[in-house]
Amino acid sequence: MSGKHYKGPEVSCCIKYFIFGFNVIFWFLGIAFLGIGLWAWNEKGVLSNISSITDLGGFDPVWLFVVVGGVMFILGFAGCIGALRENTFLLKFFSVFLGIIFFLELTAGVLAFVFKDWIKDQLYFFINNNIRAYRDDIDLQNLIDFTQEYWQCCGAFGADDWNLNIYFNCTDSNASRERCGVPFSCCTKDPAEDVINTQCGYDARQKPQIVIYTKGCVPQFEKWLQDNLTIVAGIFIGIALLQIFGICLAQNLVSDIEAVRATW
Repeated sequence: MSGKHYKGPEVSCCIKYFIFGFNVIFWFLGIAFLGIGLWAWNEKGVLSNISSITDLGGFDPVWLFVVVGGVMFILGFAGCIGALRENTFLLKFFSVFLGIIFFLELTAGVLAFVFKDWIKDQLYFFINNNIRAYRDDIDLQNLIDFTQEYWQCCGAFGADDWNLNIYFNCTDSNASRERCGVPFSCCTKDPAEDVINTQCGYDARQKPQIVIYTKGCVPQFEKWLQDNLTIVAGIFIGIALLQIFGICLAQNLVSDIEAVRATW
């Protein structure tokens, strides 16, 4: 008799531990995002009064951290435990969930290209809603200020959009000191100033000598997309390839596990 013997199918250790290691990082990032979101909610008292979640008139940036963190946590957990324990159910859940996310991203990209004008109108509506709620939430306020400073814009299509906010509108009944003004993030910056003048927007729409950004954030966002189209496309393609790669590895590992179990 020869010394040769039949060698059955085996689970690839490389694939198994690569998926595990990749998802450990993914899992911890999810925990970090979720922790930041829950901490921010707690700081604002939302967790002690759950009804306040629906009180905001605009978008609460904390939602982004909670949703993204939650999804990353679930996927990371399923990928880690599924790979380590060779659990085909969790691995299939991981690959299917990742496939659904990929399909939704692809669908959103196609719809955004086809319905560009509708997206533009919705962005205008979204920004105006958040202008109304500018003083209602500190995180929202910081997000709007960052957007206006980064894109050097003011309002959705111009500074007069700030009439939608009860503190900045120009009506005679408005007793606010910020009447007919804009947030400080609308002011053009003096390079010589080290400290931000948070009152620079007072009376900005009444006194022409106060220099503010005249372009709206919607056209500035469109310009930014056109200027950075290659970078944006590269990021989305890179994310898509990572997702496809993850799905293929998970399915490959499932096939290995099922092949081994078939020999039992």
